[in-house]
Amino acid sequence: MGVLNVTPDSFSDGGRFGDPAAAFDAARRMVADGARIIDVGGESTRPGALPPTTEEELRRVVPVVRAIAAELDVVISVDTSRAAVIEAALAAGAHLINDVRGLRDSAALEVAARLGAGVCVMHMQGEPGTMQNAPRYTDVVAEVREFLLERVAACRAAGVAADAIAVDPGFGFGKNAEHNLALFRSLESFTTLGVPLLVGLSRKSLVGQLTGRPVGSRLAGSVALAALAAERGAAIIRAHDVAETVDAVRVGAALGRGRGE
Repeated sequence: MGVLNVTPDSFSDGGRFGDPAAAFDAARRMVADGARIIDVGGESTRPGALPPTTEEELRRVVPVVRAIAAELDVVISVDTSRAAVIEAALAAGAHLINDVRGLRDSAALEVAARLGAGVCVMHMQGEPGTMQNAPRYTDVVAEVREFLLERVAACRAAGVAADAIAVDPGFGFGKNAEHNLALFRSLESFTTLGVPLLVGLSRKSLVGQLTGRPVGSRLAGSVALAALAAERGAAIIRAHDVAETVDAVRVGAALGRGRGE
């Protein structure tokens, strides 16, 4: 899953793809590099970010989705929590709704289910503006897993097809380094939820904490975590650097087959 942020303030690539033509060119490159899904985001969810208006999010997202759908053979995901954006993005050609808030908004869930979208529900403690203000858990793995199970059940009850749901533990969303490491060490426990597992660690603060590198120098750490996540059962890897991540996952898969896996 290639990351395409059409925002001015995302933590890694904010402002690079605000022009629809630049965003489409980036999507085309990611598909050529091996991306099977393009994840278009019109709201920055970095720590401390303020949400755009619905009108602004629609202005950012819909033209890019429409252009990708018209020209590229790829699954289009939209990273949003808003019912209006979900409806407009699906009408423009999107296939998947990737919601950092886990489709907890009943209107958003209703629209996604009614229009037959695939969904990915993510765990986040708090909201982007405050989520990194001293996050706390008694047992982060158990609590995140319980939340995701509940959201899968809610999606199915709303009418989302069982084979159209994925889950994401939400690395870096209301979690400190200790929480993120605990989740990663227990990644295989999330593969038993009966739906595909998405992992997104590309360029995130955990990589910086482990390596001491700034955002622009986190490629090697991000690729290492991607390969390890795939080995531990992740079905979808969300990444900014598609070509390098595809190579790493392919090498890991080949080594796994060599062990008879």
